[in-house]
Amino acid sequence: MKRYNTYSSHLKEKYGEKTYKIPVNLPVSCPNRDGTLGNRGCIFCGDVATGFESLDSSLSVKEQLLKNIDYIGKKYNAKKFIAYFQNFTNTYMEFSEFKKSIESALIDGVVEICISTRPDCIPEIQLNFLKTLSDERKINISIELGLQSINPNTLRIIQRGHGFSEFLSSALKIKSYGFDLCVHMIGNLPWDTYYDFVESAKIFSALKVDYVKIHSLYILKNTVLYDMYVNKEFQIISVEEYVRRVVDFIRYSSPSIIFQRLLARAPEEDAVFCNWGMSWWKISDMIDDYMEDGGYWQGDLFIPSEIKTMNKFGY
Repeated sequence: MKRYNTYSSHLKEKYGEKTYKIPVNLPVSCPNRDGTLGNRGCIFCGDVATGFESLDSSLSVKEQLLKNIDYIGKKYNAKKFIAYFQNFTNTYMEFSEFKKSIESALIDGVVEICISTRPDCIPEIQLNFLKTLSDERKINISIELGLQSINPNTLRIIQRGHGFSEFLSSALKIKSYGFDLCVHMIGNLPWDTYYDFVESAKIFSALKVDYVKIHSLYILKNTVLYDMYVNKEFQIISVEEYVRRVVDFIRYSSPSIIFQRLLARAPEEDAVFCNWGMSWWKISDMIDDYMEDGGYWQGDLFIPSEIKTMNKFGY
């Protein structure tokens, strides 16, 4: 048994059976790539962003879903799916196109719409539409925000194009609509300390974030990060330190948070560094073993801040 909340178990409990996330690749860009905020994106972002397993964006939303659902459904006898608008910034488009794309995903078997975006690209008109859609069609809505770090200096170095305040504003707005919120973090950014990373767990707990995706930093060819890596402008922490950070993040997290992932993967031919040259499942086992050996559980260090200071009075 896992000592933290896993996404697969959560989905099975939520929807009554195994539920699969199906990536949708829209022909969209990002304000950090099209010249609005920058031209090359974040320093770690490759030409295909994170959509390594997505189908070509020239296919319609419905075609992509039907093709993947047919494959996954037959292979795993699956009947319920999440339409996952994954790659780049999936709210960065005209409202009419956004509306059309989301409505195209409302096909048989899809029980949830999940939209991945940036904290500075979430207009009210889109949220209002999603709220109406959720209420009328009885479809669950979840929104994923790429944050990567809570440290404003790190955000500047990795050229995110936004600060921490934009994340806070968007997170509060998303939660006010009643949508589920997922936050993406990178656990081993060279400019983040152990304390930066662990503090983010406390912040997400206070914000009542529903899901967290922890990524291990990988270095793709033809990126700014690759150039910095070749020029030895930074050092990457050891895998042992990464495991410690992830475990302590879990321990400081609210018991209600669901972990969608604790590691990232990248195609071997595209990356010059990924997971310390180890298989992702081996590092996953290291995390599980660390928690087992220490007797640790998710939330065993989670204490609301006011309790720490007020317990001397019996609160």
